[in-house]
Amino acid sequence: MLRLAVTTRAETFERMRDPLAERGVDVVHVQAKERTLALTDHGDSWPDTDVGFVYPSRLMEGGAVDAFLDVPWVNGREAILTSRNKAGVVAALSQADVPVPQTTMVSNPVGERDVVEALDVFERPVVVKPNSTTRGIGIAKASDLDSVLGVVDYLDLLHDYKATSDRSYLLQEYLPDARDYRAMVVDGEFVGAVERRLPEDALAEGRWKHNVHRGAEAVGVDLPDEHRRLAERAAEVLDIPYLGVDLLETEDRLVVNETNARPTIDTATKYEPGFYDTLAGLVKRTAERTA
Repeated sequence: MLRLAVTTRAETFERMRDPLAERGVDVVHVQAKERTLALTDHGDSWPDTDVGFVYPSRLMEGGAVDAFLDVPWVNGREAILTSRNKAGVVAALSQADVPVPQTTMVSNPVGERDVVEALDVFERPVVVKPNSTTRGIGIAKASDLDSVLGVVDYLDLLHDYKATSDRSYLLQEYLPDARDYRAMVVDGEFVGAVERRLPEDALAEGRWKHNVHRGAEAVGVDLPDEHRRLAERAAEVLDIPYLGVDLLETEDRLVVNETNARPTIDTATKYEPGFYDTLAGLVKRTAERTA
């Protein structure tokens, strides 16, 4: 049986283990973080695996784990870096005529006048988001100039810290009342989607970010063909085999907002019937790279 290295023990690991085992893929946990790693005396015992699922989220630890496992990854280091760079994703998709929100990248240090001039092209409110964060961390919506500059001041303080590698952030148009979808694409094929919805009490409190980690509910939906094709096109442009594509839809627009090359696998009922067949096939073809 093919052995697949997975560096998470969260929902994805538990949900994929049995369905993939039924398809000839043994899912093996490899702890990549929050531990000590013996690098020189080979004191750590590493499982014998044939292929990796997605490269570890912490790239420094990932370099060590990758060296010891010496396997091809379904989503390798470049895929993780590509998707994590929100500005790079927006730029690549825009160049390929894939619809995205109006966005400006700010690379610190810049003066306040530069920020103000960049804001002139946006209607208020505007979304300010760090370029490399996940789960909606650090993202703010600001309705007036002082509020925007207050968020920018906070980011400036963070970027003053010399060890901060990414010193950029995005100014992005806010799409009011947009429906928020996470479409999954595996090996270029749409395999299912969820709509992320905030509960009524959260909406009444003025919350607007639809991240599941912030309390939104992921509800399985049957996306129209247009949405499916857009998600597949985004994965094709970025050349990432296993990708979550975040779509925002208003009354008159459908755009790709962000992507995630380490998307959580949801419950099977929220995917197309052949989801695990497609995923198992991708894993097996990836393993064949070194066969």
